[in-house]
Amino acid sequence: MAFVQFSQVSLAFGDRDILKNVSVNLQAGTKAALTGANGAGKSTLIKVMAGLVNPDSGQRVVQKNARIGYLPQSGLTHSGSTLMEEADRAFQFGYDLQAEIDRIGDELKTDPPNTSALVERQSELIVELEESGWHRREALAESVLLGLGFARGDFTRNTEEFSGGWQMRIALAKVLMQQPDILLLDEPTNYLDIEARSWLEQFLQTYKGGFLLVSHDRYFLDVTISEVYELFNGDLKHYAGNFTHYEEIRKVELKTLIAAYEQQQQEIQHLEDFINRFGAKATKAAQAQDRQKQLDKIVRIEIPESLKQIHFTFPPAPHAGKLVLRMNGITKSYDGVHPVIDNLDLTLENGERLVVTGHNGAGKSTLLRIIAGEDTAYTGSIVPGAGVQTGYFSQDSAETITGSQSMVDYIESVAPFELVPKVRSMLGAFLFRGDDVFKSLNVLSGGEKSRIALLQLLLRPVNLLILDEPTNHLDMHSKDVLMDALRDFGGTVVFVSHDRGFIEGLATRVLELTPGQYRTFPGDYHYYQERLAAELAGTVGTFSMTDTGTGESTDRHLPSAAPSETATTAWEEEKRRKADRRKLEKDVERIEQQIADTEAQKKAFEAQMARPEIYCDGGKCRQIQQSVTDLEGKLTELNAQWEEAAEKIQ
Repeated sequence: MAFVQFSQVSLAFGDRDILKNVSVNLQAGTKAALTGANGAGKSTLIKVMAGLVNPDSGQRVVQKNARIGYLPQSGLTHSGSTLMEEADRAFQFGYDLQAEIDRIGDELKTDPPNTSALVERQSELIVELEESGWHRREALAESVLLGLGFARGDFTRNTEEFSGGWQMRIALAKVLMQQPDILLLDEPTNYLDIEARSWLEQFLQTYKGGFLLVSHDRYFLDVTISEVYELFNGDLKHYAGNFTHYEEIRKVELKTLIAAYEQQQQEIQHLEDFINRFGAKATKAAQAQDRQKQLDKIVRIEIPESLKQIHFTFPPAPHAGKLVLRMNGITKSYDGVHPVIDNLDLTLENGERLVVTGHNGAGKSTLLRIIAGEDTAYTGSIVPGAGVQTGYFSQDSAETITGSQSMVDYIESVAPFELVPKVRSMLGAFLFRGDDVFKSLNVLSGGEKSRIALLQLLLRPVNLLILDEPTNHLDMHSKDVLMDALRDFGGTVVFVSHDRGFIEGLATRVLELTPGQYRTFPGDYHYYQERLAAELAGTVGTFSMTDTGTGESTDRHLPSAAPSETATTAWEEEKRRKADRRKLEKDVERIEQQIADTEAQKKAFEAQMARPEIYCDGGKCRQIQQSVTDLEGKLTELNAQWEEAAEKIQ
């Protein structure tokens, strides 16, 4: 059985101990996760295991001929070949084995004196090559590439055409195709959508070799691993069971740790108070020095940052009506021919947490940009409800974070007054701890800027949050803090995420996008998955979802035989219902037009008030201000009428 064993391995960077006498054994059948706070040294430990970093002391023993596959977090690129040619390079070990088999075959033709040894060696190599799956490499390459989200049309594309995220998918595909004895995967899900993650879950569940992986996706870990290693302050501790089980045990341990920590803090405070009070007095100097010696001898208890309890809440969401927005016939095409989104109708109600799902290219981010008003090149209309104030986050939001301010000063400058005292804690929740908070905005990485942009958005008083991949660049604990805050948020959330645990913990409704089509599903993500599984199994039929604005849905079935009297009655009822719906929709459109006209009039009057000849004339200014006030009252009435009419549409 292939294995990689580490005994008493230690490594230090300067005066900091990264690894302290770490011992671990990885072998076929190992399904393990490596966890720990950001900066704990997880990536370094994996590099030591992969043989890329030499430890200061200890032993690394690898069984002869054992193959180790390693995937870093980022930074790998490919060029000079097509995707399938690059994939074939993953099987170089097989080509090497075949070359050795052929070499021995040529040598045997000369009838050498060591024929028996050569025949035995050749037989071993043939068995090794067969067991590696090398002869089935084309089928394996196709299966892995398709599973990770590549299309067949991508197989002949040059690798340099793929973006950074897809470059890492190529790297992941190659390391999986190698089928090494031990897999070392550092954040393999970082660049995967939820469909590719699901495929990788199934791959690892049936993987015959052993693996150790780092991931911030709790669901992914729970369904793939059976043991956890936690790295903290250079020490490595082992826990049996899945990740949720590890967290439950760790919570119990943390209670004891916190009690000891608080007791030690009281002792430290008592000693420091004595030293500060009497250290300068000659009569107490000896006692103060004795207290200082006691203080210096204390081995400080530290609590892992990832297990500290941090919680924050959003500013109260401004009041909004029951209906947050209505989307009518939204159609979007980038080439003018093929619609990414086609005739989408959607009504969003206050308090909903709507997750938008679909494969890459289905239009998820496009739809969020349209809702947020960032993309206006579409047909159809979006009518917001009364009092709706929108906040939008995307990965592009990081580009707005610039300047020489420190991040703590920047966040304090944009935070509501009542949240300023909590800024340090909130920065900690988003992985900025210690002296990190004093870093200048200009020196932050892209991921750090994204976290700042997300935190900045969450401090604003809005009632409609539109979030595109908000959990990217967050660790597991930070995701929990964010999810708790979003659950308590008093407004409405529309979001896209590839983290299944985050989706399951937050979503109350699902909008599924496929190219040019859409369906809405009432209920949480678990129900959505069950429905898809039932459709796939054929136990229920597929359906087209009719958005009702209330989260309800209807199945549309075509009659399979001549209509009976009951069917005729049902058809007439359906015809009447559709006619009523069309009338209601026309009423909604009429009110929406009135709202648009009234808002235009209001803006025109407000523009007049900015003119010097108006604001310098008190009489004219008061007259125009009264007109603006009257129009605001009219808008309030029209929005109420719109809500009432829209609610009747079924």
